Amino acid sequence: MVFKCKSFGLFGIDCYPVEVEASISRGIGAFDLVGLPDTAVKESRDRVRTAFKNCGFDFPISRLTVNLAPADIKKEGPIYDLPIFMAILKATGNLAVKLDESAFLGELSLAGEVRSINGVLPMTIKAKECGIKHLYVPADNAQEGAVVDGINVYPVENIQQLMQHLNNIIRIRPAVREETAETVNTPMADFAQVRGQYEVKRALEIAAAGGHNVLLIGPPGAGKSMLAKRIPSILPDMTFDEIIETTKVHSIAGTLPVGAPLIKERPFRSPHHTVSPVALSGGGTNVKPGEISLANNGVLFLDELPEFGRNTMEVLRQPLEDGVVTVSRANGKYVYPCDIMLIAAMNPCPCGFFNHPTKKCTCSPKQINKYLNRVSGPLLDRFDIHIEVPPVEYDDLSSTKNEESSVEIKKRVNKAREIQNKRFKNSQTKCNAKLSDLEFEKYCSISEGANVLLKSAFEQMGLSARAYNRIIKVARTIADLDSSDSIEAHHIAEAIQYRSLDRKYWSK
Repeated sequence: MVFKCKSFGLFGIDCYPVEVEASISRGIGAFDLVGLPDTAVKESRDRVRTAFKNCGFDFPISRLTVNLAPADIKKEGPIYDLPIFMAILKATGNLAVKLDESAFLGELSLAGEVRSINGVLPMTIKAKECGIKHLYVPADNAQEGAVVDGINVYPVENIQQLMQHLNNIIRIRPAVREETAETVNTPMADFAQVRGQYEVKRALEIAAAGGHNVLLIGPPGAGKSMLAKRIPSILPDMTFDEIIETTKVHSIAGTLPVGAPLIKERPFRSPHHTVSPVALSGGGTNVKPGEISLANNGVLFLDELPEFGRNTMEVLRQPLEDGVVTVSRANGKYVYPCDIMLIAAMNPCPCGFFNHPTKKCTCSPKQINKYLNRVSGPLLDRFDIHIEVPPVEYDDLSSTKNEESSVEIKKRVNKAREIQNKRFKNSQTKCNAKLSDLEFEKYCSISEGANVLLKSAFEQMGLSARAYNRIIKVARTIADLDSSDSIEAHHIAEAIQYRSLDRKYWSK
């Protein structure tokens, strides 16, 4: 007779139901685990067998076969320890309770303790969709699962506790969502601490309001990294859908902060320039989200952009356009979201002082060209805003005048995003930077004066079709900040300024 227990598996950011089947038959003692398990799943046999004995149960000495269905999808990780244990318990007659509406997730220690796993939130969501009413998860992951309404998520610390619950001796209380534990409040750097740099602050405000990619170019010490690290403080508040999507990615990657079942602050990821293409985009032997997906709905900051490997930088091109990363493997395609703001910073030359107002550049023209050309034209074209970060003047540094705080800037950003939310309420578009072709034609009509100005700039600057679209999208955001329904000439003029810097450096 076959005894069954339900569980779930991860495939990219999606999940699928897994049915664990156990059957005991006559024959020489053996424990066969089938259903396309990876190495970690195969090792479940030893963990489960030892935990079975240490928890006071007699492990079957006959032939035991456990199948993980569906058998055509590779099963990865130690999450099947607990459901395998429960299926064997039923097969050996140690558990007579019906588990038709229950599912189990968790890794087992040799003593029968239930250890935490990755991906509990997306699997809980899938369990609810599949009609599961009771989900048993490791106690450390219970708050993560409790975020989902309409399903009982039970925190399990060990096998003895679970058995007492199932046998109605001592019941486990379902985890309750704790509002106070949903976020870990970390102090954010504030724009009030930045002296001067008013043009750069304005450009970053526009970028935050419309979700635009930004390239910062300037000498060492001008404040490029300092400005970039303050961008999260002015980004608009996350919607609930964005919170869930972001948390799912971090749950799968195992990077959820301790005590924070939900991520309510937009991520800010800043990988070192030695990061590999796989670490940036995602993949590996056991496919995991990369830095670009961990920055989903937030900021990916690449400091010293030309120092990144060419292959690493080029990995970004398609995800920036598509908003998703697709990792292809023999067993299928893993798709991870990567709806990000890309912020990059770089020096204008190897020494950093090319075009500096007071310091002399020591680089030869050949060295400068070689350095700048590490950033390809197609990647450069995907930055909506190019802004030069000049050295800070002494008068600005020594000034005692109060600078505008991030709170004040964020008010204007939120107001502009509210306009965009109303504009895109019936579509999947979140901000102006992600406008589809049809939405571009519908919402980005420009006045006659603006059209004349843009035509002149297009011809004189030799802009690409992508640059043309991005200028108008930035102008649309500037108009939103002005609460203007139409895109006027002065909106286009400001947007054009943010596309001229590449001509200053890369045209040489």
